[in-house]
Amino acid sequence: MEQTKLTGIVLESSPIGDYDRRVVLLTKERGRISAFARGARRQTSPLLGSTVPFCFGDFYVYEGRTSNNLRQADIQNYFVELRSDLEAVSYGFYFLELAQYYTREYNDELLTLKLLYQSLRALTIPSLDRRLVRTIYEWKMLAVNGEDPDPEKMNLDPTVSYTLRYIAASAIEKLYTFTVSEEVLTGLERVVGNYFKNHIDRKFRTLEVLEDMERS
Repeated sequence: MEQTKLTGIVLESSPIGDYDRRVVLLTKERGRISAFARGARRQTSPLLGSTVPFCFGDFYVYEGRTSNNLRQADIQNYFVELRSDLEAVSYGFYFLELAQYYTREYNDELLTLKLLYQSLRALTIPSLDRRLVRTIYEWKMLAVNGEDPDPEKMNLDPTVSYTLRYIAASAIEKLYTFTVSEEVLTGLERVVGNYFKNHIDRKFRTLEVLEDMERS
């Protein structure tokens, strides 16, 4: 069968049977898709290390009668820096879950893929405040999906309002190039947190873990 090359990132991986895996991929060409990786959990499988969350690269799949099947992967970034840092990887798993919530199969999800990739990279930069990275990622995710409310109508501190408008309007490549004061960051967190609480119809398991870690 003809294989299709898809560029994307592994959002989720789960065991199937004794040796297989089911992966959820966010791809440039087909949006979010699921695929089965036969034998990927065998120690000798070339797919063993490329079918776990955060792996970014090219995935070669073919469509079976009832499912997509992953046959090969050429990984360009494993995000190994995240895996060795408990806090960073906790943020990363939340970013993956939020991306999975917003994306759909066969949608054009290129902007979300770019946002996710750049945000995961930002988590690996020691000089960046991860609370700010998270807030930027969340607000830009709303903007990419046409959900960001107008800060001008929210009676906010002018600096908080300006920062939210800047995040929504900026190119993804320019998002993580600024810092803010603790006061402004707290204001940003409050606005974004209230929006998610009032408008998002699910609880994110990874976010609960992350917030427990932040409180401790």
